[in-house]
Amino acid sequence: MRVAFVVPRYGPDVIGGAETAARLLAEHLVVRRGWEVEVLTTCAEDFVTWGDVYPAGTETIAGVTVHRFASLAGREPSFHPLSAALLADPRSASVEDAEQWVDLQGPRCPDLVDAATAFRGDVLVFYPYLYYPTIRSIGRASVPTVLHPAAHDEPALFLPVFPPVFDAATAFVFQTRAERRIVEETFAVGARPQLLLGLGVDDPGEPSAPADPPYLVALGRVDRHKGTTLLASLFAAYKQRRSSPLRLVLAGPVVEAPPPHPDIDVLGPVDEAHKWELLTGATALVSPSAFEAFSLVVAEAWSAGTPVLVNAGCAATVEHCRRSSGGLGFDGYGAFEAAVDVLTTRSDVRDRLGRAGRSYVEQHFRWPVVVERYARFLESVARRSGRLAGDAQS
Repeated sequence: MRVAFVVPRYGPDVIGGAETAARLLAEHLVVRRGWEVEVLTTCAEDFVTWGDVYPAGTETIAGVTVHRFASLAGREPSFHPLSAALLADPRSASVEDAEQWVDLQGPRCPDLVDAATAFRGDVLVFYPYLYYPTIRSIGRASVPTVLHPAAHDEPALFLPVFPPVFDAATAFVFQTRAERRIVEETFAVGARPQLLLGLGVDDPGEPSAPADPPYLVALGRVDRHKGTTLLASLFAAYKQRRSSPLRLVLAGPVVEAPPPHPDIDVLGPVDEAHKWELLTGATALVSPSAFEAFSLVVAEAWSAGTPVLVNAGCAATVEHCRRSSGGLGFDGYGAFEAAVDVLTTRSDVRDRLGRAGRSYVEQHFRWPVVVERYARFLESVARRSGRLAGDAQS
């Protein structure tokens, strides 16, 4: 099988849910299936500006052939006022305004679109739905297309530019039932081939006891839009009401740091080894974002035997907690305080949640199972479209 992933940015230094998921799937298809896997992407490293950071050209990363293309424009300053106006009432936006929204959001990269259009392998995989490379490429592809929307209930999903994008996809891969539900309620795609996959998670080994002093950890972008400002304010209020050594650790790229607090540590980006140390030593992982399509860090916390505390407004993480019995939710300060009290004072409850979460990951999200299901699905999409004559070609 020859497969290409179309993503707006790519690489081991790129931190982002969709981008990380695409990279991990691409690398595991090479290692576990021996497939010829390519990536078509831009030279951008961050999604805020989409500025060209990496050189244009081709390189090999972990067995994956990566083709980078320079963008004509990143995120234009005029995007922000237009976006605020359109997303206030996305269903009323005109197609013309929505098309302008796509171009101004960036990364505007016609060379990448041309490369995707010219691809002659077995399957093109697009990840996620939201940006120029997917929007401008998927309808022009000459091979079967698989869309990983990485969608959630957000205003942009309802802009009039997206029905043709979803209509152009040959097949879909969803990360949670919640994601599949919102997509099927919004677009007429229920009869298309689809796979409920999730993502693979590494096994750090046997869970360890929480560290001393105890801490809650949030992993990922430190940004108001990811809920870290909300989390910091809830934690500060908790510390006013509770005399305890508990700390809050925020680890990830800092876009918008919360106000300084003596018991909040903002670490910035951390490497893989440090990430697993933070997870295995934490009293709990907190996922404060209301907008997640899967949340790899929640699954990673459970892989480490650590319970989670999630935003009750996030359908995907709430679904994980409900299916696993591995976490608690909060929808305001009262629920946050009650959950943190339980997690810090009831070791029996904490241990039970951690064990349940780890069992859930073992059953659904270990890499051998995930990659095999994914590979079979891609093969079926290619074969159904007449691109794959038989298993001998895979």
